Amino acid sequence: MRQQVLVLYLVTSAIDSEVVGWSRYDGTGRTSPTTGDSDEPPYPTGLAALQDGWRLFQAAQLLPPQPGHEYDVTFLKHEFFFEKWEEGFRP
Repeated sequence: MRQQVLVLYLVTSAIDSEVVGWSRYDGTGRTSPTTGDSDEPPYPTGLAALQDGWRLFQAAQLLPPQPGHEYDVTFLKHEFFFEKWEEGFRP
């Protein structure tokens, strides 16, 4: 068995909010996804990934902004990690 990892960045901390960024990693060796290889996210929401069989194993810690920094532009903070286990690729 090999692990596939899906990282989704959502608009808010709610798992059913819209996906605004993503990364995929395929431990099976079947695919080699790269950054920017698609204009459309793999799922419209984090909930859609769960419904397709991905298991959520980490969600971003919610930290309030420091006073005076509420509108700073920075990293995508609503990061969710998902995994699937698949049979390994055998060339």
